[in-house]
Amino acid sequence: MPDILLDMKKVMFAYNSGGQALAGVDFAVEAGAFAAIVGRNGSGKTTLTRMAMSLIKPASGTISFGGQDTAKLTPADMARSIGYVFQNPDRQIFRDTVAKEVAYGPEQLAFTPEEINQSVAWALRVTGLTELAGSFPRLLSRGQKQKVAIASAIAMRPKMLILDEPTSGQDPWDAQNLMELLTELNQQGITILLVTHDMELIAKYVDRVTVLDSGNKVFDGKPSELFNGNHTINAWGLLPPTTVALGRQLAGITADNAEELIKQVTTVINRRKEDHA
Repeated sequence: MPDILLDMKKVMFAYNSGGQALAGVDFAVEAGAFAAIVGRNGSGKTTLTRMAMSLIKPASGTISFGGQDTAKLTPADMARSIGYVFQNPDRQIFRDTVAKEVAYGPEQLAFTPEEINQSVAWALRVTGLTELAGSFPRLLSRGQKQKVAIASAIAMRPKMLILDEPTSGQDPWDAQNLMELLTELNQQGITILLVTHDMELIAKYVDRVTVLDSGNKVFDGKPSELFNGNHTINAWGLLPPTTVALGRQLAGITADNAEELIKQVTTVINRRKEDHA
């Protein structure tokens, strides 16, 4: 079985403003996984990922990364292992060229000049930004800025990448390109953890999904299990992907992504043609 990379046990947290953000949640991500956390606003998703980065500490419970207890680790310590990409890339872009922006993280981690150059070149190549290395990041499109943020994160050679609503505000083309990039990074060995409201992405790309509701974990399993009709996902503030909802309207068809739906619909149509031949 794959090793557990991020492991949270019975974590609890409450903000001073009142209300319990997390109520004794167990949460684990296996090394090499493409995982996601979903839930309505205020369910505890962001709190959980902030804990993973040691930006906040749990009131109780334990967190380990790669088998190491993170209780005494700082956000700077965690940045060596986890890259965090904010929903709004403008929040983490501040240098005057793309290449300098991507180099910032490795510089802070005291990479050697040679290591910095190698990491920056690799990160730009993987994200398709090599030709934009000398560009001013603030003038790029939203999709390009998101790629700069991802390049900046992976240039530090993290084991895990956490992305908060990475496709928010992007057109379908940019969103697809971004998800294909994340899939490629995952295939190269980087563990991916998404925080998202987009169930279409969950159905198509993710291999494990955790649902939070009011600070509690209410589901943890495969997307196909989440959308199989046996769970009250509406009560958790979720809607099934369009393909799943459509498939339920078609007798005998259950699909959790567009490709499978097309395949099954085609099979049914062909079978009906044969029956009436």
